[in-house]
Order: sequence, then C-alpha cells, then structure tokens
Amino acid sequence: MTKTIGKQIQSGVGQLTMVEHALCPLDARMSLTSDLVHETSFSYTDQHKKRRTGRVRVCCPLGLLPQDELFVWGLLALTLADEQNGGELHATRHYLLRHLGLIDEKSRRGGRQYSRLSEAIDRLAAVRYFNDGFYDPIRSEHRKVSFGFFSYSQPSDDDSTRAWRIIWDPLFFEFAKAARGALRFDLTTYRQLDVASRRLYLFARKILFRKDISHAISVDHIATNVLGYAADLPPFEQNVRVRRCLARLVAAGILRKGDSRLYKRTKNVYSLVMARGPHLLNSNTKSLVESPQLEPLLELGFQPLEAKRLLAKYPTPLLREWIDITLTARDRFGLSFFKRSPAAYLSFYLDRAAKGQDGPPDWWHEVRKAEEREHAKRARQQQANVVDRSSVPQKAMTSLENVRADIFRHFLAAGQSEIQAKQNARRFRQAAEKTKA
Repeated sequence: MTKTIGKQIQSGVGQLTMVEHALCPLDARMSLTSDLVHETSFSYTDQHKKRRTGRVRVCCPLGLLPQDELFVWGLLALTLADEQNGGELHATRHYLLRHLGLIDEKSRRGGRQYSRLSEAIDRLAAVRYFNDGFYDPIRSEHRKVSFGFFSYSQPSDDDSTRAWRIIWDPLFFEFAKAARGALRFDLTTYRQLDVASRRLYLFARKILFRKDISHAISVDHIATNVLGYAADLPPFEQNVRVRRCLARLVAAGILRKGDSRLYKRTKNVYSLVMARGPHLLNSNTKSLVESPQLEPLLELGFQPLEAKRLLAKYPTPLLREWIDITLTARDRFGLSFFKRSPAAYLSFYLDRAAKGQDGPPDWWHEVRKAEEREHAKRARQQQANVVDRSSVPQKAMTSLENVRADIFRHFLAAGQSEIQAKQNARRFRQAAEKTKA
C-alpha cells in the first residue's frame, strides 16, 4: 500500500509516564553539563488505590536540553507512522527536519538546524533512564525500569545524502507504541510553545484526557518536578512562572479560561487547577506522512510514479537496504560504477533480492563496519572533549577539587541525597573553573 504523502507530521507521540515529569532541568546552564544526573519524582495510584511516589533518575553523560524533547517525541512519531519500521527509523536528516517542521519544505539545506539535530541526537543517544514506579502498559502494573532512548548510525561524511539509522531501545519502544502507553499531541502547537509551556501542555493532555477539570495540584510539584525549575526557587517565583505557562496554554486554547486557575491555599502554598480547553477536545490521530524512502528514490532518478510503485511493491526493510547500497556505491565509486544508471542498478538488484537471488555486496558490509568504527571513535573523542580539564592548571584543579569536596559534605549535611549533593557540588566547581578561566 502506498504511503500517504504529507509535508509535516501532525502528531507527536509522548510516553505516558514520562510526560509527568521533567527529563532535565529547565535552565540550560544546569542541564547542558557533562555527567548530568537529574532526579525528580511523580505521584501515582497503585493497584490497591493507594497514592505512591515514583522516583526518577535520568543520567545524561553529554547533558540534555529541554528542547531535545521535541526531537525524541517527533522522531518517535515518525517511526510509529509506518508499522513496517519495526523499531527503526531510516531517513535523511533533511527528511527529519522537514517533517518536524524545523526547516522549510522547499529548502534543500538545513544549515544550523543540521547541527542542532546532530547534537540533540548525540545527547539523547547517551541518556539512561531509571524509574521505580513506571507504568508498564503491556502488563498493566507499575514496575521498576531502566532503558535508554535509542542508538544510531550515520554516514561518516557529513555531506552524504544517505539515510541516518535510528534504532530505538526495545523496552522503551515497546512502552511507547502500546495503546495505553502513548500520548498523541499536536506537534505544531507544541513547537510554537516555549519549553516550560511544552511540558505543561503534555502534562495537561494526560491529566485531562478523560476528565474536564483536574484536581488541585501543588504548584511546587508542577514547577519543580513537571516543568524542571530549580527546587530552591522561592514560592512567589514558582507562582509567577507557572502562572505565565498557564496563561500561554489558555491563550492557545489548550486550557479553558476562568476554570483554569492558580490560587493561594495558605502562606507560600499555591495550587493549580486545569480545565480542558477546546484544543484538548480534538483527538490527535496517527499521522500519515510520506515514506522516508521517497526522497532518496527521487534523488536516484526515479519519477514520482515509479518511486511510489517501488514503495508499494517491496517491504520497507528490503527497499531501504538497497537504497543505501546504491547511494553508497554512487558516493564512493562515482557514476562510472553503474552500467546504465543508479536507478537501473537499484531496480535490477532489488528485484533479484526480493526473489532471494542476491544479497548485499561484501564491499557494502565493509563500508558499514568502517562507519561503525568511525562513529565509535568520534563518540569517544566527544566524551573526552566534554570532560577535558586541560584548560585548568593542575594546582588550581586540586584546589577546586578540595572546594568541591567541602561543598559536597555541606550539601549532605543539609539533607540532600548523595546524587543531588554530588551534582550541586559539581556545578559549583564548574562555575569556579569558568571564573578562573
């Protein structure tokens, strides 16, 4: 069946448990640090109707930006748009940016957006997520879980038009694609909001999915655990910032004016009530978008009708494999490699492969292995660059480490967990390093 053509994906897909809390601090100065460990919590009702607290730890070796959430929920939606993808997404970076609405559909170059996409994928691929109260939609129970988002493989040549390969973590993908684990939302609306309002939008969409108005929710919980503001933010500032997000969601029609309100309960204690607006009354269905294989087929010389015929005739995994083989041959060996044309080469070997008469050539496997080695080398170098301390003299570094140790002990004595104390002490040390530089 031919894939339906669409310029941008309409619906993003969030994971139901994960939209209840922030994945990283909202402040980029805190979140874009090496070896970031973000701790947060959320409340849930167990099978005995008792309220419980789920503890979450998100380990981000390369740091993480709140803006990166657009990529993970958008890429997930693109993967789920085609059932044949099977937990993998093969697409060019131009396709990804165009369907996420981050570049104009007529643009052939992403420029700064290419770098933004690549850096976000690097950070997301390094993330490890831990949760002791995660709702498993397959088994219908809360469980202790650990998983990552995805791993990836991309051409070593930054100018290559070959597809990037994103392989989702099997456990995360199982949870995200389950009917009771996925949260569909309007990606255009999401993209137009600031990062704090994006988080409140997804939280509201879950809370108000089956009810018109929410129960009263602590503003402290919303500000700290849902939006990702610093835990030491004064109540008045929490109130101001959450109220600002509330106003933006009301203006967008996500929440209903009048019934959605933030009010004071006692001194320095505020609560938030959310009421479903007209936007949330609209159901977000599965997006229908063009196949990621259409763009490279057109680039190889196929006419639109011919390309659509191939999309309808061959299974997605087989088609994307031979498209990559053909593009690799063109990039490495030039047009002289083909007796007639790249399109004729692809058609001939695709037909033979579908009949079981041919398989991928040995040289292509060698290229893939070389790219994997190059990717591993670049990843090691990137990690080394993130934690490089060579710019600070050894004597100064020793002094800074002593200061960090003292601050760490101070935070422990103040009642912080060991992880929080280490994280906060590291931030103080990094600030001191910048001052000395």
